[in-house]
Amino acid sequence: MKKISVFFAIALMALAFASCSNNDRAHQLKVLNWADYINEDVKESFEQWYFEQTGEKVEIIYETFDINETALTKIEIGKEDYDVFCPSEYIIERMLKENLLLPIQKEIIPDSIFYFNNVAPFVVDKFQQMAPNASVNVSDYTAGYMWGTTGFIYNPQHVEAEDLQSWAALLNPKFENRILMKDAFRDVYSVIVLYAYRDQIVSGEVTRDDLVKNITQERVDAVKKVLLGAKKQITGWEVDFGKEEMTKGKAWLNLSWSGDAQFAIEEAAEMDVVLDYIVPEEGSNVWFDGWVIPKYAQNTKAATYFIDYMCRPDNALLNMDEIGYVSVISTPEIVAEMNDEEEWEETVDASYFFGEEPIVIDGEEYDPHALHLNPVFYADKSIIDRCALMHDAGQAQEMILEMWNEVKVAR
Repeated sequence: MKKISVFFAIALMALAFASCSNNDRAHQLKVLNWADYINEDVKESFEQWYFEQTGEKVEIIYETFDINETALTKIEIGKEDYDVFCPSEYIIERMLKENLLLPIQKEIIPDSIFYFNNVAPFVVDKFQQMAPNASVNVSDYTAGYMWGTTGFIYNPQHVEAEDLQSWAALLNPKFENRILMKDAFRDVYSVIVLYAYRDQIVSGEVTRDDLVKNITQERVDAVKKVLLGAKKQITGWEVDFGKEEMTKGKAWLNLSWSGDAQFAIEEAAEMDVVLDYIVPEEGSNVWFDGWVIPKYAQNTKAATYFIDYMCRPDNALLNMDEIGYVSVISTPEIVAEMNDEEEWEETVDASYFFGEEPIVIDGEEYDPHALHLNPVFYADKSIIDRCALMHDAGQAQEMILEMWNEVKVAR
């Protein structure tokens, strides 16, 4: 009898624990985000804010990832029940195609705390280009988070900006063994294909959007030829250590993202090293990361509130300051904080992002065509006009990856 009693006691405890765990899931918010990609205070303050708005408690269960595809596999194959996920644009596009996203329940957010409309119309329009068909409104499924461009981080002590007006810099023998290449085959492909077909772009035979979106064997081969020609100049293929190598002066150029460029510039300045960033004239890609609610989410209410909270201007500024990337939020509060005539003497035409109309802040008007902004964060309209959105490669992914691996091992 004693053994039986112990058995039943253990069984009852197990049932109670299981019941408690199931109930707890209703008060948990499982977030999957890039590492070092949020201000900790913003993340931690959400729980209290959510309680104030709903009267319900929620605990954030936070996980990070470093590769888009690995994170997607956890959801697609493993059916992990993350409530909020922050992938890149081409993964969002793939998830839309494969019916792996739930609509964001914007209708449950009170007007007084509805921040989704703070996302720049520029970003909303770019996201709509990811729609699998004309009937899908992409903004029903995602809200942008951070964005930027791809270009060269460079050390002006060794490299002149004039030498970086074209992606042809990768082929310049005076940079032999001095260039770091971002180990991101889609990002690199989508900028080098613009260089490979530069003459056709100028003649109007093809557009940048078409080159980036429609991947063919001919175009992959053209990119491969350029990259093979750059092999002697490439000293390494990096995912994250490029910023450090540039700061130490071990490399003069780094094909990288604008967010990493800003981080590297700030880190280098602390060591009295000057770095800068430039986007070549052939054009580049404009990339985005955004918040989505995956198909197997269990707490869609808290997920919707969380995404809305990330769209609040003060939180956007805190996140930008912490991670060194630029937010998709385009309200006057952002302009008031980021516009700095003393730090940025030259102006940037950011009307594509902040709108055409004058921005009024404390009774003073600011011209969105001539704002004093960090040009790494907010590229001039003339640069953005030469940028294309990176898309899901679909079945052509293997074609690009095979080319990439062949280039990396080639001698």
